[in-house]
Amino acid sequence: MEGEQQTYAQKAAAGAAAKKQKDISSGVATTTVTAKSLINTVKTNKVKTNTTLKEAKSINKKRKSDQMDIEPVIAHNGGEDIAEAPVFPADKTRKLHHREERKVVIPQHRVTPLKTNWLKITETIVKNLHLDIRYDPKLKQVFIRTTDKTEDTSSLQKAADFIQAFAYGFEVDDAMALLRLHDLYVETFDIKDVKGTLAGDHVGRAIGRLAGKGGKTRFTLENATKTRIILADSRVHILGAFANIAAVRRAICNLILGSPPSKVFGNLKAYADRICDRI
Repeated sequence: MEGEQQTYAQKAAAGAAAKKQKDISSGVATTTVTAKSLINTVKTNKVKTNTTLKEAKSINKKRKSDQMDIEPVIAHNGGEDIAEAPVFPADKTRKLHHREERKVVIPQHRVTPLKTNWLKITETIVKNLHLDIRYDPKLKQVFIRTTDKTEDTSSLQKAADFIQAFAYGFEVDDAMALLRLHDLYVETFDIKDVKGTLAGDHVGRAIGRLAGKGGKTRFTLENATKTRIILADSRVHILGAFANIAAVRRAICNLILGSPPSKVFGNLKAYADRICDRI
């Protein structure tokens, strides 16, 4: 009887131990499942948070794009949109924003020719260049300024060069070439700049070599190089194109230094032949 009770007690203890072990195993399993579900929940919340941030950024970009001025699309070229180009009205006249003025001093010996040709000069400057011009007899200066009708910004400088060329001694028709052509220039220099040792009668002899008998040498230089030359005392004024001015200046310097006119004319003839062949 005692043996049966002992066996029953052992079985009961073994059953209780097995039940306790089972409860512990189920508790561990439950804890594992709970931890896994918690991790999955955290991941899901993180994904939802990232999605929400992306949607918020896209909404902000959309709002900014709606606020911007976007050019309308008018055409498609190979799948690419072409924006409409802005259209600006044509600027037919270029008016100056402020008045500008130039003044040219007229020498005493050119005052009478200026009064004689004043009508022709003013007609050219006022009607063609749309400028104002006036002469001050006390100051012996010609004043040129722009007006509201002045279209070209370079007209004022062209008119000043035209009056300055006339003041140097060029004829009105020759000086007007500065207004019609863009590649004409006026160069002036002194005979003493070429040879500084000239003094006294030697200066007059150098001027005589440049002018020639009856102006023959000067006319030959002008015709060979297609320029205009003015001899005013010891100063030389040349009107012409850049290359032609360089050629005639070289010839004048040679004459001042004492080269024979025949040699200078020979060089000018060769230069004129080269120009004809080039044309």
